[in-house]
Amino acid sequence: MELTIIGCSGSASGPESPASCYLVRHDGFTLVLDMGPGAFGGLWKRLDPREIDAIALSHLHPDHCLDLCAYNVAALYSATAPWRRIPVYGPPGTAERLSRANEPVPGETSTWAMDFVTWQPTQQVGPFTIRLVPAPHSAPAWSLRVEAGGRALVYSGDTGPSAGLVELARGADLLLAEASFMHADDLPQDVHLSGRQAAEHAAQAEVPTLVITHVPPWHDIDAVHAEARPHFDGNLLLARPGLTVTLD
Repeated sequence: MELTIIGCSGSASGPESPASCYLVRHDGFTLVLDMGPGAFGGLWKRLDPREIDAIALSHLHPDHCLDLCAYNVAALYSATAPWRRIPVYGPPGTAERLSRANEPVPGETSTWAMDFVTWQPTQQVGPFTIRLVPAPHSAPAWSLRVEAGGRALVYSGDTGPSAGLVELARGADLLLAEASFMHADDLPQDVHLSGRQAAEHAAQAEVPTLVITHVPPWHDIDAVHAEARPHFDGNLLLARPGLTVTLD
């Protein structure tokens, strides 16, 4: 299984990166996790987007899903259109939420080149078995465990501190965890993690590798790394566009 970072900027696209988007490949199957602003262009830099086999959305905040509209335009109207229909897995209401963003004029129905599928607690997506747990956040959100070929990665999505995330990540090879906050004693509850909290979750789950992501452009990512380092003894990486990690 291979993970490639397409976009890792938190809450908005940034000067160095699109918003949230991650490419997971195994056995010839291409899965995209989240598709925030700028992600479609970042994907096109790495592959022909017609190679994408499925898209999975952790939740429906704009910084995690809105470039699905850009993918749809290309799938319907580009020089190589129409593209084959693929499934988009997401929370209840995904089609309605994105159709409001994509409607041609108010009141008109959106045309989609994909099929929307509501998440189940366990979902088979090509070669991947995906398990989900609810994530404490300011909107309905999920953390995902993606397994194939005897390997597993866990994507936190957007989450506050979560015992469920720790259990989901236990025994995984890699935790891809958001760190939107700089640590403080009075952080807002049930919204995001700090770098320190991401490291503590990884340590409790005993994963060998932690990749910190979703750092907003107004924070210094090296400061987040420095905050996390004392709290996790394993392989600590910072997500940057193009970073590829092979789980083997």
